[in-house]
Amino acid sequence: MTSLKEKLQHKIDFKTKPTGALGQLEEIALQLGMIQNTLSPKLEKPCMLVFAGDHGLTDEGISPYPKEVTWQMVMNFCAGGAAINVFCKQNGIDIKVIDAGVDYEFPADLPVINAKVSNGSKNMLIEPAMSMKECRQAMVSGAELVKKEAESGSNTIGFGEMGIGNTSASSLLMHRFLNLSIEECTGNGAGMIGEKLNYKTSVLKKVSEKYAPKTPEETLATFGGFEIAMMVGAILEAKKQNMVMLIDGFIATAATLTAIQMDSSVRDNCIFCHASEEKGHKLMLEHLNAKPVLNMGMRLGEGSGAAVAYPVVKAATTFLNEMASFEDAGVSNKE
Repeated sequence: MTSLKEKLQHKIDFKTKPTGALGQLEEIALQLGMIQNTLSPKLEKPCMLVFAGDHGLTDEGISPYPKEVTWQMVMNFCAGGAAINVFCKQNGIDIKVIDAGVDYEFPADLPVINAKVSNGSKNMLIEPAMSMKECRQAMVSGAELVKKEAESGSNTIGFGEMGIGNTSASSLLMHRFLNLSIEECTGNGAGMIGEKLNYKTSVLKKVSEKYAPKTPEETLATFGGFEIAMMVGAILEAKKQNMVMLIDGFIATAATLTAIQMDSSVRDNCIFCHASEEKGHKLMLEHLNAKPVLNMGMRLGEGSGAAVAYPVVKAATTFLNEMASFEDAGVSNKE
């Protein structure tokens, strides 16, 4: 009996083109068909969830930006002025902004979903970023938000984030899960260069040496942030709902890596949208055996890389569903 994978590959190979001529688009088309268990995959009602949270570790000066930038950027998202807004608008992606744990009280009339666990994570140099209870609350909230999107008919979801200090949290998660040195996992973030990068690395080393969490969930609670924990819950639920997941850059991939520690099947539904310039992202992609859709030197976060890659991912379904086969077109195939 012919398997679905073989049928999909046959459909791809017998389009009016030389075998493999559409390159990575063919790989994406095969993956989408396998996720949706069909020869005609479709991307329906794409949505982008952007989670925002503050980090107590910013008290140690591990970012060149003050933590106020987190809430100020959320206001910018609400006004439609950020990169993620314009790319989502361009590509017909519905965007929702979620306060996962920002140290600011947003006016009730703003288009922000209030899922605030606390006003920012704790300073990891002193205590774990979150309690287990807080971490679980964040994960449950993320899952509920995804469930709502799935119930509204979405089968394609991307994840973005905003949180000054969240590259540090992501570096620590990567360091623990991949057993790599802090140096290999730590990059410039929002602009820590030279001596500033050395300082950031030294702080993260002290944080790492302080704790010995045993489970993936404990590791997330110790080193993560509310926006990352909420994203982990969202990713796990998106897998349960069998959605296509558009994974953004360094922070979103660190959240995905965390979710994969809890459910390895998550990896099957992930399309890694771009190669971030943030140090460490390449190593995470290699570990996950992931071939990014785009490599454009981006390192903004917000879900911007996923939104920019979406039309390319959609092109994979378009050629699979609409392009003629040799037989349909009456074109001679190779011998």
